[in-house]
Amino acid sequence: MFSLMRQDDSSHPLVLPLAVAVVTAHSRAEEDHVYPVVAREAGERDQARHSTEEHQQAEQLGQQLLSMDPQGEGFGARLETFMRAVLHHAQEEESEILPALASAVGQDRLRELGQAFAARRAQELTGQGFGAGGGTGASGKTREELYDEARMLDVPGRSSMSKDELARGIQHEQSQD
Repeated sequence: MFSLMRQDDSSHPLVLPLAVAVVTAHSRAEEDHVYPVVAREAGERDQARHSTEEHQQAEQLGQQLLSMDPQGEGFGARLETFMRAVLHHAQEEESEILPALASAVGQDRLRELGQAFAARRAQELTGQGFGAGGGTGASGKTREELYDEARMLDVPGRSSMSKDELARGIQHEQSQD
């Protein structure tokens, strides 16, 4: 998608929404199923947090691009920033996060995580994400998933928090960065 957008400016209105949707679905799937395991089982809490921050940055850049005129001033530079951010993140994942995960868990667990990731990404891309009636409430995640994320972010008092309190604590921690 990125090479097409670099080669053909007229593709931006059609390809950019797809690119942003794929990046967002990828981010949510990793944050729900991969990063908690990376933090907990691979001991890479800081790297998982850094990667979550990179997801947020890429998603924000993508949303900004969607609100811009593709022919307008600054669009090309913002698009290039978005693409570089996504590609940088992918390179870090492939060279740091995934090798750490692979050495921390067995092949069966990797396969299980890959399947959970793919299913969650597909839910996002088809509009059937957890927030769309998947049975896990307004936050889109189970309490256990929220607790894992809160632990990764070092949310104080997380062990005694309800699901809603965990969601608010996570949101607060993420807004502090």
